Amino acid sequence: MTASAGWEGILDGDETILWQGRPDGGIIFRPGNIVVFLFGLAFAGFALVWMILASTAGGYMWTFGLIHFSVGIGLAIGPIYWSAYRRRHTWYSLSNKRAFIATDMPLRGRRLRSYPIDENTILDYDNAAPATIYFHEETRRGKNRTYQVPIGFERVSGGDELYRLFRSVQNGDA
Repeated sequence: MTASAGWEGILDGDETILWQGRPDGGIIFRPGNIVVFLFGLAFAGFALVWMILASTAGGYMWTFGLIHFSVGIGLAIGPIYWSAYRRRHTWYSLSNKRAFIATDMPLRGRRLRSYPIDENTILDYDNAAPATIYFHEETRRGKNRTYQVPIGFERVSGGDELYRLFRSVQNGDA
């Protein structure tokens, strides 16, 4: 069997693409963003007040507050827009053996990661609209601890059909 166009050298000889799609690129305001949003606004507000007071003294000392103001605005709106931006530069594919997540991000470039789907894979399906199906966890290191990050197809349309495809791949029926 020949590989699909663009998949030469990536797929195994007996592997075929079953589904391809992209996540919803809309902006989502999650509860976890509220604290960072409020801190960023407070930071920017403090910098703005400082710039106004410094400008009354004359000169250009007030311009040093611009960087702090920018950081505050970035903290406030960055997390909200970053996840949408990341999803707009992501593509998903499911084969009869693996799930693929491709990204094309500035500075990082193009990346293609694959995750095997077998009988031991734990599928976590949220059944929302748009749906999210997690199938892997990745351990990441923070400053003082390690934490788990779920990996999967986030905010995709047709979640029920895609979940059935995942189950058929998991059972070896695909």
